Amino acid sequence: MYVNDPIGDMLTRIRNAIMAQHSEVTLPYSRMKAELARVLVEEGYITDYEVVEGEKFKNIHITLKYVGNRRDRRPVISGLRRISKPGRRIYTQYQDIPWVLSGMGIAVLTTPKGVMTGQQARRQHLGGEVLCHVW
Repeated sequence: MYVNDPIGDMLTRIRNAIMAQHSEVTLPYSRMKAELARVLVEEGYITDYEVVEGEKFKNIHITLKYVGNRRDRRPVISGLRRISKPGRRIYTQYQDIPWVLSGMGIAVLTTPKGVMTGQQARRQHLGGEVLCHVW
C-alpha cells in the first residue's frame, strides 16, 4: 500500500491503537520512523520498539506505554500532531523552536545531526524541520 505521508501514517496508527487501548502496533519500516520511535522511547512516551524482518519487508513493532491499573489505565501519550507535511514543510531556527504545552510535551525535529527533540536541538543550537508535537 502506498502512503503519501509515512510519518503522518505512523502517528495515526499510534493514535488509533491508543484509542482502542492496544498494547502494541506494527507499521512498515523506514529509517525516519525508526528514529522517531527511538526519540519516543528516550522521552518515555512508548515502552519499546523493535525492527522485525518479515518475509518481504521490514516492520517496526512498537509497544505502547500505559499508566495505572487495569480499570484506570491511561495512555502516556495523550496527543500527537503532525506539523510539517509533504504539502507544506515547516522549518525553524533554534531560537524559534516551539514549546509544546509550555514544556509538558515535546517537539520532534529533523536536524543536520539527526532526529531529536526540540530541547536537544535548542541546546545544540540546531534548527530543522518540525516533524510533530507529542504530549
